[in-house]
Amino acid sequence: MIVHDKMLRMSLAITPTPEHYYAHSADAATALCKAAGDSLRMQILKVLQQNAYGVLELCAVFGIQQPAMSHHLKILASASLVATRREGTSIFYRRHELTAEDPLFDLQNSLFQTIDSINLDQNYTDKLSSINANRCAASVAFFNQNVNRFEENQDLIASWSDYGESVIGFIPKQMSNKHSALEVGAGYGQFLVALALEFNQVTALDNSKEMLEQCVTRVSAQKIKNVEFCFGNTQKIIEFGNKFDFISLNMVLHHNPSPADIIQDCAQLLHSQGMLMITELCAHDQEWTKQSCGDLWLGFEPAFLSRWTASAGLIEGNSLYLTQRNGFRIQLRQFHKN
Repeated sequence: MIVHDKMLRMSLAITPTPEHYYAHSADAATALCKAAGDSLRMQILKVLQQNAYGVLELCAVFGIQQPAMSHHLKILASASLVATRREGTSIFYRRHELTAEDPLFDLQNSLFQTIDSINLDQNYTDKLSSINANRCAASVAFFNQNVNRFEENQDLIASWSDYGESVIGFIPKQMSNKHSALEVGAGYGQFLVALALEFNQVTALDNSKEMLEQCVTRVSAQKIKNVEFCFGNTQKIIEFGNKFDFISLNMVLHHNPSPADIIQDCAQLLHSQGMLMITELCAHDQEWTKQSCGDLWLGFEPAFLSRWTASAGLIEGNSLYLTQRNGFRIQLRQFHKN
């Protein structure tokens, strides 16, 4: 009993007081302000607004050596302004967004909103565009060079025969408008058959010419008449001025150099009351997928998709999660445009 009393007194002695919490929050707020109070670090946070970059990519953008960049990133990380994401053996930096329950949420949110309203130096913008273009070129080159064996390799992760029925069943049956649909990254066209039955007109978009040719061949063999094919990316469709009632991103984002940007494009391409449906891998650690399947990203945490779509002005709807026999998890998500 004496031991218990002693333990109780020790527990009471170290119980944090409100003053303790205040001091901790004040120190954290000071660290946050100091970390952001540097022009270069402010620009780094701007660059990380919607994407993640490796330290060498950031060095290339800002023209500084790795030790100096690592020093700045360490300061930002210590202030909970950036976080790391491991992609196999590679480490990428992204913004670290606090939850609403955190005492510093309002301060950090105001800081990020202010940074987002600032235009990035054009020189940095050009270098970012170059990095994203290189990422995209690597992805396109993979598909062009592996068009005949991509489906076999992709089946090692998630075979359409295993999850396709769930995707088709996830298309809302009570949509108010079913005139037009767009599939971004049509691949071999497995989903197009179902879309052609649901919508009056379907557009199949792909930035790999070889993959698109395979898609045309397969769809044409099934005598489907309401599908048109477009070689290019979402920016090209935006230039055409087209709008759609439904857009599908089926296993596309992990091949895209800037997932948040393609979601922004899709939001712009949707009619009012339209829907974006995303089928995507959840985050995993299987780095072999980069070599075998041309993946740029090892899936995504569901919160990332929620954040990117919210930033694009979309409203989150239903979701469904599937676990494959090989352990990969697939997320099916619906997002609506008002």
